[in-house]
Amino acid sequence: METLPTLSFGQYNLVFNVFSLTLAAFAASTIFFFMQRSRVAPEYRTAITITGLVTFIALYHYVQILFDWKSAYQLVDGAYVASGQPFNDAYRYVDWLLTVPLLLVELLLVMRLSRQETVSKGWLLGGLAALMIILGYPGEVSADMGTRWLWWSLSMIPFLIILYQLFIGLGDAIARQPASARGLVSAARYLTVIAWLFYPVVFLFPMLGLTGAGAETAVQVGYSIADIVAKAVFGLLIYTIAVIKTDSEAA
Repeated sequence: METLPTLSFGQYNLVFNVFSLTLAAFAASTIFFFMQRSRVAPEYRTAITITGLVTFIALYHYVQILFDWKSAYQLVDGAYVASGQPFNDAYRYVDWLLTVPLLLVELLLVMRLSRQETVSKGWLLGGLAALMIILGYPGEVSADMGTRWLWWSLSMIPFLIILYQLFIGLGDAIARQPASARGLVSAARYLTVIAWLFYPVVFLFPMLGLTGAGAETAVQVGYSIADIVAKAVFGLLIYTIAVIKTDSEAA
């Protein structure tokens, strides 16, 4: 595992505070989603349950990440130096392996497609999402730039297929959504793409010349912001769609 760089007092605390903010966001989101399940029609409660499950899984892993970050560094003469305890990057990838496929399932369920279409699209998109995460991990833990570029390129293949499915494969299904919710369902696709683009961009930081303390700080902060947008904010959008469709169908 790569040796952690020495961080300034400000860099260490910026990362620590962002981790704390992310943890709080996921805790609040999880409570909100589970408490609001009864607000939507039974047909959409599975989607909201999965939304809460996603933020709960992320909450658990950010607790681990926060404690890992604390133990990995110690304050010496005003700077934070590696304590000798490793910082486990695998926590993020375990989290993504579980949550990223579920994020796509949330979207499919709130769209209320036919059972056959939900199952077929769910397996396709979920499988591609899992493959994307698996292919990214060997590059994430490698210090060799050639290796990082190889696995980044491979992980982008399923990512691009997912984009095609979201914008082309689901086009007809989105057109069949109620007019009151169609715009938000389409917006959910764009939010997915925008949030997910954070990850490959942040992955590139060390490969584009950003190294040492700056790279470590940017990567940890960047991934955390991406997680908040991709899970908590996306979950709120899914909940809003479910509420609108519930009210529209009741009327």
